[in-house]
Amino acid sequence: MKTVSVGVSGRHIHLSQEHIEALFGAGYELTEMKALSQPGQYAANETVEVVGPKGTFNKVRILGPARPASQLEVSRTDAFSLGVNPPVRESGSIKETPGIKLRGPAGEVELQEGVIVAARHIHFHTSDAEKWGIQDKQQLRVRVGGDRGVVFENVIARVHATFALDMHIDTDEANAAGVKNGDTAEIID
Repeated sequence: MKTVSVGVSGRHIHLSQEHIEALFGAGYELTEMKALSQPGQYAANETVEVVGPKGTFNKVRILGPARPASQLEVSRTDAFSLGVNPPVRESGSIKETPGIKLRGPAGEVELQEGVIVAARHIHFHTSDAEKWGIQDKQQLRVRVGGDRGVVFENVIARVHATFALDMHIDTDEANAAGVKNGDTAEIID
C-alpha cells in the first residue's frame, strides 16, 4: 500500500525579497516561527494584510524563505471573500493570474499577478518516487478514508531530491473530506 501523510494548507503568501523589503523595510529578513514539512521551508513570524476588491484578510502568514516571485495561495472560498477568481495552478505558475494588494508595516505592494488556488499535490523524495514508480508531474488518484471519505483526482506528483513525502490539499478540500493535518491517504493509481 502506498500511503502518505496529508498536510492541510491554509491561505498563505510567498514573497520575493523585493516585496519583503517594500512591506517591511530596506534590508529586512524574514524570521522563522516554525519549520514546515518540506526541508528548508518555514512559517515566518511576519504576516501581511491582503486587500481584494471585495474583502480583506488580516495577518496572512508569510512562508519563507524568499521566492523569485510573490504568490498568494488561497482556497476557492477565500477567493470569493476577496473578490478574485484565481485559477487552480501549481505553485510558481502565476502567469496571467489575478493580482492583489498587500499591506505591511512599512508600505504597500500591488501585485499585478500571483493569486492562485494551489493544485493538490504530493511532494515525493526521489527515492520514494522510484520505489513506487512515480514520475514527476504524473497525475495521481488518492483515497482519503473516514466518515466522509473521498478520492481526489488530478493530484500532481512533484518529485525532487530535497522533498519530504507529504500530500498538500487546501482547507476547502480538507473540510469537505473531513481530513486534518497528519491523516493518511492512499495512492490508488
